[in-house]
Amino acid sequence: MTLPIIHHVDYDAKTVADDHRFPMRKYALVAEFLRDAGHSFIAPEAALEDWLHLAHDEAYVSAIMTQTLDAKAARKVGFEITPAIARRSAASVGGTCLAARLALEQGAAVNLAGGSHHAGPDGGAGFCVFNDVGVAGKLLLETKEVRRVAVIDCDVHHGDGTALIFRYDPRVFTASLHCEQNWPREKPPSDLDIGLPKGTGDADYLAALEDLVEAALGTSPDIVFYNAGVDPHAEDRLGLLSLSDEGLRTRDAFVARACRSAGIPLCGVLGGGYARDARAVARRHTFLVEAFGAAA
Repeated sequence: MTLPIIHHVDYDAKTVADDHRFPMRKYALVAEFLRDAGHSFIAPEAALEDWLHLAHDEAYVSAIMTQTLDAKAARKVGFEITPAIARRSAASVGGTCLAARLALEQGAAVNLAGGSHHAGPDGGAGFCVFNDVGVAGKLLLETKEVRRVAVIDCDVHHGDGTALIFRYDPRVFTASLHCEQNWPREKPPSDLDIGLPKGTGDADYLAALEDLVEAALGTSPDIVFYNAGVDPHAEDRLGLLSLSDEGLRTRDAFVARACRSAGIPLCGVLGGGYARDARAVARRHTFLVEAFGAAA
């Protein structure tokens, strides 16, 4: 079965400069690399505002969609909120919602965006506008398409926004594997947090991953959302960990095989990646597609 891969041209909001710390062009590059490798894509619809309200304050959603967010809140997000950023953010959430539904049908799917785990109920932060996993998880629960959800977040930064969105929902198990000394300073508790010391390499990271995945799958979820951020890589400017390319490949393959073996649908999202070489970042994001395809 062909792996469903979700992509939209709006994922690359071209209003963000190439020298910005957030390498926006990686979204176009990862699609280019996968297209050259013979993959095709499914384009999502933008998320409905009613969906966004499941995870975010209505006034915040309105301020993003109308580009009226105040300057202080925009600085916290890290972008000027332009029409292109608003379109990108809604498309990214729509992509994760579509990928989740296709994962339920076909066993696995990947959205070539998403992983915006710093966006919380009251607003965005850390280059995250809307929390796509938060919205998609809430949507599937609201529509009774699933009864239990697990989030395996392997971005190098703690999944603070996701923890806040689901903190009072016993149907959702949130797990974060991150660098303990990294941003954000305040880390509201997930159901399971494994904070690693600066400089952690492949072997110790992968050992911790096994514990995290075992705990998440042990909750018997109907779907797993996997944030496959590539910012644990040694070359990442904002990461502070020391994984290699092979370590990232092994990580993604382990998660894919574990979910496949357990018969649990798996929705993958890209997450962060901030190395100076945007092409290298995009190449690392393709490991997720390789892993999901190999496990199918």
